[in-house]
Amino acid sequence: MSSEFLYQDLSEAIIGAAMKVLNRLRPGLDEKIYENALVIELQRRGHRIEQQRQFSVHYEGEWIGTLIPDLLVDELVIVDPKVVAAFTETHMAQMLGYLNITEMQLALLLNFKRYKLEWKRVVRSALA
Repeated sequence: MSSEFLYQDLSEAIIGAAMKVLNRLRPGLDEKIYENALVIELQRRGHRIEQQRQFSVHYEGEWIGTLIPDLLVDELVIVDPKVVAAFTETHMAQMLGYLNITEMQLALLLNFKRYKLEWKRVVRSALA
């Protein structure tokens, strides 16, 4: 883990892989296309990927549903590929919810909408 920020090397590797995917496929495709290509690229780079892993969600000891993040990379980072005009507070809140349920610390939102990849790091507070 980097002293600068949480999982810096892994974050950079994921973003680099996403840039390669966007450069090869170009903007204008469906999120699932970018997600599947990103899985291939990250696996080729030696990362462990889980796609659509299911997490049970409970309230007061009762099961209330299932949470399914798009990608988990090396069991450390949730990755959510998007094709959106801009990241919103809703996207951020969703990632914080995912981090809380999975007890992971870092999520990356990746936006494949334009020719230049956009990304946002979402870190779960140690107090959460």
